[in-house]
Amino acid sequence: MPVVSRRDVLFSGLAFSASAALVPRAWARAQSALDAIADQTSSALAPREKLLFDFGWKFQLGDGHTPAKDLDFGNDQGSFAKTGDFKFSTKHFDDTKWRTLDLPHDWAVELPFVWDDDQMSHGYKPIGRRYPETSVGWYRRAFEVPASDEGRRIRIEFDGAFRSALVFVNGCFIGRNDNGYAPFGFDITDFLHFGQKNYIVVRMDASFGDGWFYEGAGLYRHVWLVKHDPLHLGQWESYIRTEVAGKTATLSLGTVVENIGDKAESARVRWEIKDAAGKTVATAESTPQSVEVDGKTTFTASAKIANPELWSPETPTLYSAIVTVEANGKARDAERVPFGVRTIKFDVDKGFFLNGQSVKIKGTCNHQDHAGVGAALPDRLQYFRIGVLKEMGSNGVRTSHNMPTPEWVEACDRMGMLMMCETRQMSSNPEALEQLSIMIKRYRNSPSVIVWSMGNEEWYLQKDVSGEHVIATMVRRSHELDPTRQCTAAVNGSYGTGISKGLDIEGFNYNLKSPDDYHKKHPTQPCLGSETASALSTRGEYFTDKIRNVMSAYDTNKPGWGETAEEWWKFYGTREWLAGGFAWTGFDYRGEPTPYGWPSISSQFGIVDTCGYPKDTYFYYKAWWGKDPVLHLFPHWNFEGKEGVEIPVWVHSNLDSVELFVNGQSQGSKPIEHLGHAEWKVKYAPGTIEARGTKDGKVVLTEKRETVGKPVTLKLSAERTTIDADGEDIAILRAEVLDEQGRHVPTANFQLKFKVTGAGKLIGVGNGDPNCHESDNGPERSLYNGLAQIIVQATKTPGQIAIEASSNDDQIKPAGATLTITTQQATLRPAVPETSEDYEPEKDN
Repeated sequence: MPVVSRRDVLFSGLAFSASAALVPRAWARAQSALDAIADQTSSALAPREKLLFDFGWKFQLGDGHTPAKDLDFGNDQGSFAKTGDFKFSTKHFDDTKWRTLDLPHDWAVELPFVWDDDQMSHGYKPIGRRYPETSVGWYRRAFEVPASDEGRRIRIEFDGAFRSALVFVNGCFIGRNDNGYAPFGFDITDFLHFGQKNYIVVRMDASFGDGWFYEGAGLYRHVWLVKHDPLHLGQWESYIRTEVAGKTATLSLGTVVENIGDKAESARVRWEIKDAAGKTVATAESTPQSVEVDGKTTFTASAKIANPELWSPETPTLYSAIVTVEANGKARDAERVPFGVRTIKFDVDKGFFLNGQSVKIKGTCNHQDHAGVGAALPDRLQYFRIGVLKEMGSNGVRTSHNMPTPEWVEACDRMGMLMMCETRQMSSNPEALEQLSIMIKRYRNSPSVIVWSMGNEEWYLQKDVSGEHVIATMVRRSHELDPTRQCTAAVNGSYGTGISKGLDIEGFNYNLKSPDDYHKKHPTQPCLGSETASALSTRGEYFTDKIRNVMSAYDTNKPGWGETAEEWWKFYGTREWLAGGFAWTGFDYRGEPTPYGWPSISSQFGIVDTCGYPKDTYFYYKAWWGKDPVLHLFPHWNFEGKEGVEIPVWVHSNLDSVELFVNGQSQGSKPIEHLGHAEWKVKYAPGTIEARGTKDGKVVLTEKRETVGKPVTLKLSAERTTIDADGEDIAILRAEVLDEQGRHVPTANFQLKFKVTGAGKLIGVGNGDPNCHESDNGPERSLYNGLAQIIVQATKTPGQIAIEASSNDDQIKPAGATLTITTQQATLRPAVPETSEDYEPEKDN
């Protein structure tokens, strides 16, 4: 029988009193993590410079079919080898009509939705071969390189771009890149005009994708300009491997020094190890060696840390290594490499161990998009998302299904979140091995990464003998680059054949019937749930309605291949030998609108919606993954027109028992089964439902839901009313509506209009509605079941951002609400200065 998976189908009455507190706590976690490393954010150290290249770009859509609409690019099939011929990257090109924007930028999220079922899995956006007029984008930027930089090497580096990039500088073709997730870069030194203005152009083509989900389009990750000495540290070549014995950590240190100068050099490398407070706790020095012209030399050393502070989700302590290469008594290059000290082990019988302690992985899978901004997330939003998941009790994430953005990994390192880090392409071809190698080199010093994933659900390789060979090659490369971690993959069938034979750890996608039998037949191979659940729900909906394309928020809905939250966790949470698992998914995401098609444009698998607003199942996980007492009662109690209709009433709790009252009348007390929930069926009548939770015979928690009145007042709130004036920081606002008694109205769905003025700008809006076709750019957005989200970003000028929300609904008195965000003076990241264009029409010869 063929395996059926999520990929085969491609075609909250939430208690606001409870959910409202979650976002501020998520931000508090994020803010604490960011403040702790505020003075250690740059990986580059003098004499190296790493400049943010995000501000002041020009952008225009091109055309993948008609050269005349694509800057005449390719009109004559001109050769890339012909230098100086690309006038669009010179001063003789007029871009004054192009749009000015800052990076990261995803142009796909700005496009309208189209009813084309071939685009269903990608969120119904007009991107692809059949949409040439919206699948190509051009980015252009003028920049200056001072004359004092002559003698240094200058690189342009991209953290990732979707998808096919062509890079031009000063009329010359520089290079290309053809994947959407791995970083890439080019040495542009020879093409620069030092002491003058220079011009860079990037043509991005998103006609082809890497995955079957929403992937965005454009320069959606950071871009950097890096300046370093010809004798320099190799990119991502520095590693710090830690071993802990007793009260001592031994560090194995290594790096590679490259020489692209004109003479051989004798060099040595020094390491200075600093603790979280910046105190030097160890030093090391390599033996001097010669680095030949156009050569690379490996340098190694070791050091010890006494009484190290171990990294864990509860105490995510980070150290840093200052790595410096010296020649002739002078520092020629340096970098800061954050790392953590910790031990990991996957035991075949006892599961996963961190620092010698048994830890069950309580994880979620996540794609990289968010409401309002698509794939182009500001850095702070990465921390916010981790905070939402940690508040639920989660301790792990899987980077589905690609190499993650650096800020997501950094957030996990700093906030304490275990990571299954996954490469996009499961293959041993040169491109795939290079992507795998880059991922491992870049993130092997991150303590959050506990296992490398070779990929996801490659059905042919799972069952064919070629899969065994492919995985063997990938695992071998992984172990060469990082002997401290094991390898797994997300496998959804043909267990024990193909790729399973070469994995250190077997990963299971769904199918709860397979792990027990597999464990018996393969008693030496550890196991984990690489992808589980796929439970379906819509925030604030309590009746599944196929006409409206919504699913009830009760934990009862699942596709044919999946499990409910309770089903999968009762399985994984009670088997000691299973390391734990990763639920599909933490956040709703664009595309894959299972179980419906159009007009649904996003998934309904998430434990939280696309904005990060929790669905009710969030509190199931919080009860059984977290440490605090939990009592969550749902649904809301506003069901006008359903008087006398039987309504399921559920409670997620980890207490001993819960008694339910409806309008003061007891409906009986029910025990809370371990890893379970309690439920009643109640005929609806307006009024109040109340749950009283008992522990050791005493009522310790109560929660109520009331029938609230009509919406009369808009409210805007933000967990942070002061942000940094750095051009990057954001505030996330919550829009809601209250009744005349000031109570949240969970059924409000009317449209709002937003206006942002002052020292900031609106960069995105959302509401978590999987069927909403309103623009993510605003300025309008409807409330969905009582909530909407607004994301504003600060400029670099301190001041105030005024956000106004208004409605045309006659019931709202007054007609709007306002909120002010203060932007404070902040230290800006080193960045490439913005410069004005000096367009000069080309003279006829």
